[in-house]
Amino acid sequence: MTTVWNYKTPGVPDEYFFVDENVPGPTKEEVRVLTISKSRLNEGDVVIDVGCGTGGLTVEAALQVGIPGKVYALDDDVAAVALTQRNVEKFGVKDTVVVTLGKAPESLSIFPMADAVLIGGTANLREILRVVQTKLKQNGRIVVNAILLETATTAVDELKNLGFKNIDVTHVSVSKGKQIKSGTMMLARNPITIVSAIKNLGEM
Repeated sequence: MTTVWNYKTPGVPDEYFFVDENVPGPTKEEVRVLTISKSRLNEGDVVIDVGCGTGGLTVEAALQVGIPGKVYALDDDVAAVALTQRNVEKFGVKDTVVVTLGKAPESLSIFPMADAVLIGGTANLREILRVVQTKLKQNGRIVVNAILLETATTAVDELKNLGFKNIDVTHVSVSKGKQIKSGTMMLARNPITIVSAIKNLGEM
């Protein structure tokens, strides 16, 4: 199937994705752009998307790593897995993506070593981060998207405990213009905190 997004640039418009009111997402396009940027992906990389939801970040990562690469999308919700699969097929990246129904961190053991791991906010974040550390290659990157301040704080604290380097915290507040009779009204979206880090630092 021909992809509906014929660009290498990330930031697929939100409305391009199949959605389900019972499944979170997609991650808003501006946040996806920054998340992919913090992931520092190359063609051929292996990526794990923990809590894929609608599959927005799964698709974006797949478009970056291409056919030589692989994206493993994980979610413990049947509807989310089905929806991610639909979006993967819509954007023509099914040969790059493997979508799995399972719960983190237990199901992470089935995936290969990764160049980058993307994580949405989750209640058992510390346990997930500890397992993710074992799944990341040398200099592999981790990116956590947090809606709650407590989630971001937990991510920073645990990444420090695990010895991750170059911990970066970015708070994102986006407003989108909506056309009304009298002009353009700016509507704020939920702010997101993006926490990223490197497993280790090799020779620079």
